[in-house]
Amino acid sequence: MRHEAFMKAKSLEEKKVDMVNSPPHYNTTGIECIHAISAATDEGFQYYLQGNILKYLWRYRYKDRPLEDLEKARWYLDKLIEEVMSRDAS
Repeated sequence: MRHEAFMKAKSLEEKKVDMVNSPPHYNTTGIECIHAISAATDEGFQYYLQGNILKYLWRYRYKDRPLEDLEKARWYLDKLIEEVMSRDAS
């Protein structure tokens, strides 16, 4: 395979990986990391989510892919909204 073809194939493969919603390094054991953290932190889970929102908003300007960090902050905010809604419904 020529170098150009290899690089194009590699680029296409990398684009298929969703580093915001399902990063592969967060599910190496068959259990999503976020579910394990939720189970371990119980009532503190909302604080964990809030901390991650702050972290990604804090550092996005200094990253090679700032949009990815903003999308991650949104992901954690959406998760926090889900948590608050589910606890309020209880």
